[in-house]
Amino acid sequence: MKKMNTPSWGKYLFAFAAMCWCGVLSASLGEAAPGIPHDFDSKGEKIFTRYNETPLSAMTGTDGTRNLNSFYELRQYPGSPPRIPHEVAPSFSEDAVDCLSCHGKGGYVAKYEAFAPVTPHPENEACYQCHVPKNTDELFQQSDWKSIDPPQIGRPQLGGSPPQIPHSLQLREDCIACHTGSAAVAEVRVEHGSRGNCRQCHVPMVYTEPVLEFTRSK
Repeated sequence: MKKMNTPSWGKYLFAFAAMCWCGVLSASLGEAAPGIPHDFDSKGEKIFTRYNETPLSAMTGTDGTRNLNSFYELRQYPGSPPRIPHEVAPSFSEDAVDCLSCHGKGGYVAKYEAFAPVTPHPENEACYQCHVPKNTDELFQQSDWKSIDPPQIGRPQLGGSPPQIPHSLQLREDCIACHTGSAAVAEVRVEHGSRGNCRQCHVPMVYTEPVLEFTRSK
């Protein structure tokens, strides 16, 4: 009687794990599963859409000109819409395509010798409703108002674990738009944008009060 060669359980388990991983990977890079609304997880599908539309080469590299200091110089306070740091023709306010021609997918602008930052919310086409050019160097009225402190970055709960998202997700659901590419801020640019599903590891945690060390009561 001829003896049959049967695979070991290790090979079965490996094959099963590979099938599961491929299924998870294809699901994470594809569309939301049937029955899940398009605005699930704070419009998390925008990450997958951006991932599918962006070549890997466009998510790597940086020109190093943008950093946190220049990032906050354009904002009245952390979390506020940045002002427009360059001249804008008045006609631009009538057509959002003019803004999205540079900020929709980014790209190098020879006039300013810099890469255009990618907007994380191109569907909001009334750009001038929140973003305005600076047209004066004088304050309208002196005040003693002080800005809030910017959120602290790179504070994982455990050493080596993924850090939390230190800001709200409203209008900033598309992680890849800001954290990858040549125009990304140097301090928050990631090296693993190709993983696609950012919020599988990073979760929002806005620091409204000091994080206390956990101590077990006796």
